[in-house]
Amino acid sequence: MTETPQPHAILTRGRLYLDLIRWDRPAGWLLLLWPSLSALWVAAEGWPGWHLLTVFVLGTVLMRSAGCCINDVADREFDRHVKRTANRPVTSGQVSVREALLVGAFLALLALGLVLTLNAATLLWSVLAIGVTLIYPYAKRVVAMPQAVLGVAFSFGIPMAFAAVRGTPGWDDWDVAAAWGAVPLQAWGLLAFNLFWVLAYDTEYAMVDRDDDLRIGMKTSAITLGRWDVAAIMGFYIVYLQGWAALLAEELLGWAWPVALTGATAQALWHFFLIRDRSREGCFRAFRLNHWLGATVFAGVALGYAWP
Repeated sequence: MTETPQPHAILTRGRLYLDLIRWDRPAGWLLLLWPSLSALWVAAEGWPGWHLLTVFVLGTVLMRSAGCCINDVADREFDRHVKRTANRPVTSGQVSVREALLVGAFLALLALGLVLTLNAATLLWSVLAIGVTLIYPYAKRVVAMPQAVLGVAFSFGIPMAFAAVRGTPGWDDWDVAAAWGAVPLQAWGLLAFNLFWVLAYDTEYAMVDRDDDLRIGMKTSAITLGRWDVAAIMGFYIVYLQGWAALLAEELLGWAWPVALTGATAQALWHFFLIRDRSREGCFRAFRLNHWLGATVFAGVALGYAWP
């Protein structure tokens, strides 16, 4: 006879699943959200409407959560040797590989359901985005700077936003040409420059675990860049901010945009003082504060369209 699960057991599993998807650490999904929302506003040339806003906010949270499940399964043998990750649910054995994959698949299906309320072009780009997400955890084994792969994955909300706004409504255009045509060159430029922001903050993140990663043979940008890590991070911030400024120069954004760029630049300079001594605490703090930099850029875009 099968025993009925006790309420406390259900609550315990629920807490483990919340730990699995990093529910108590929203910085991860915020780093995904801000460039996607910025692109949504640029594509719509202002307010995109409640439907698109809801789909992209919920979809971002769901896909980041699903990505955590995939990443933890892929890295479970490595994570047990890293101080910061040794107690993650999959690594510690509290959640099985099968459970983690099922949770990740369920969350991804929910995100897919949201995309199905949009158009064919967005769905086609979302399939490619999922592919990049699946590749990233394994890139750390072979790519010298896997943060570049993460940069593509974390920036794919940008072309999806343009496809959602500018793609043909409905489900008639299933060909790749139509999906490609819905995403202008400007969107790919925003993605390319956003990749440098991801390189900046994820290199800060990698600096936290550099000693452990060297010991277990993991490849990261912090290891590849070596003593040039701090200089490279500051360079990445400059390329990101200047690139977005150049691409949005003709959008006739109002006073809020230059103010936001100034504020974002000041935050990047503050990060230099946090990471210059390469302490774990300073680098981790810099990483976690990056979502404020992204929020500042988004605020500049949104307010710039509202008050041109």
